[in-house]
Amino acid sequence: MIEEISIENVGVIASARLELGPGFTVITGETGAGKTMVLTGLDLLLGGRGDPAVVRTGTDRAVVEGTFVVDEDVARRVEESGGTLDDDALILARTLPAQGRSRSFAGGRSVPQAFLAELAADLVTVHGQSDQLRLRAPARQRALLDSFARTGALLTDYRGTWQRLTDARTRLEEWQARSDERAGEAARLRAGLELLEALDPQPGEDDELRAEAEKLGNVEELREAAGRAHAALSGAGEGAELDATVLVDEARRSLEVSDPELSALAARLAEVAYLLADIGTDVGAFLASLEADPTRLQTVHERRAALKDAALRLGVEGPDALTEWSAAAAARLAEIDGPQDGGAALREELASLTARLEALAAELTAARTEAAARLSAAVDAELAGLAMPGAHLDVALTPLPEPGPWGAESVALLLQPRPDARPRPLGDGASGGELSRVMLALEVAVAAPDTAPAVRPTFVFDEVDAGVGGKAAIEVGRRLAGLARVAQVVVVTHLPQVAAFADTHLVVTKSTGEATVTDVRRVTGAEREQELARMLSGQEDSDVARRHAAELLDRAVMAP
Repeated sequence: MIEEISIENVGVIASARLELGPGFTVITGETGAGKTMVLTGLDLLLGGRGDPAVVRTGTDRAVVEGTFVVDEDVARRVEESGGTLDDDALILARTLPAQGRSRSFAGGRSVPQAFLAELAADLVTVHGQSDQLRLRAPARQRALLDSFARTGALLTDYRGTWQRLTDARTRLEEWQARSDERAGEAARLRAGLELLEALDPQPGEDDELRAEAEKLGNVEELREAAGRAHAALSGAGEGAELDATVLVDEARRSLEVSDPELSALAARLAEVAYLLADIGTDVGAFLASLEADPTRLQTVHERRAALKDAALRLGVEGPDALTEWSAAAAARLAEIDGPQDGGAALREELASLTARLEALAAELTAARTEAAARLSAAVDAELAGLAMPGAHLDVALTPLPEPGPWGAESVALLLQPRPDARPRPLGDGASGGELSRVMLALEVAVAAPDTAPAVRPTFVFDEVDAGVGGKAAIEVGRRLAGLARVAQVVVVTHLPQVAAFADTHLVVTKSTGEATVTDVRRVTGAEREQELARMLSGQEDSDVARRHAAELLDRAVMAP
């Protein structure tokens, strides 16, 4: 709900402050006085496009500020953006320079213009010529029907289920798209495992084969080296002198004297003699084992080549990684071929969500069908009193091929302006004034005192009275006053019959001197009668017009 709006340097308005009451507020004034600039200022405040041309001539910027009573959801969004409320009231502001970019503020914090527009959707509903285009949109028409049917909780449940179903379908499609990939992977794993099963690689086998190949390939060189060492240790071979073991043993015996230190050295030489004897035996055994075996060498080379080829084919780093690959491949193949079928689980989830969505869609369709008949009857009754006798609003529900994000049917509002005319979509053949009255009839029908929110919604009507007069104008005012019982209603009007029903009457006046200046002031009592008289006859001082104005005010009192 809007508490007040301050406007500076917008068009002909140098400075104006509008205090809006919680009920029905009308804004009146002479043609050209600047009523449009009031709505322009409000549009700026609600995130509308800022045209520097609206900045008052001779000033550097236009400024609009408004104070709003908001609900908890709007307050939370403002606080999340860094703003704060002032005594539970939200202050919005917009500055529009004559040159440069505009700036927007919410709760004292600079915010993007788009943020003001987002908040505006929850703060004010503006019904004007531009909003008539919105009324033609299927989404807006469906939202009106759902609001009338009070399907909020049901629709939330339906949309959540539809989103989960959509996500499940996407996951199943992705799973199915990967099925060929998984089949190919399984085939590659099986081929690799079959290769390794035939090859049977062993951990560390390649290192052992490498050592054996080096030994078999260097038999003569190894035999010569081992032979020399064996001869030196044992004295074997032609021309060999005393062997090392004999010399060490001789030295040991030489040190076996009574001196403790030499005796200790003799003991150590005894250990050396034993060690030399062992080494000599091992070298002799090595010599005995050396035998040229070209066949075995060929076998070793072929085995190593087979292991390397397998490693290359499987893309692992060397033969030593083959056993590790085999274990990992077996585990992955078991996962792919295992009993846990992800596709089956997804299909089961999909079936469950589909059944749930169909049940919710049927419930939503039933609620909309019942509400469509009631809404049509309620709007027809309102239109009859708004100078559109015989007009009929048809709320058409057309089944969709499959449930969509907003239900199983599309919603269309069709207007039949006369009994002999065929129903046509809103906007086709209807005048702007007729559309304004249809919007008013819809809002009145949808509004319900028993479901009014804690914070009153705000409706702004521009040209809702276009093309009407006389008794029909009185009925327009009566319905606006009725709507104001559950909402804040702000109307720009030229009709005194409408203005007479207002709780708050604001008059826009223009004075011409060195510069044209527009002022906005609240009128009551005699001043209000005078304004209504001006609207009736153009002569605010006419006694007849004043009496007529007083009569309008008396008759405009709404029954409690």
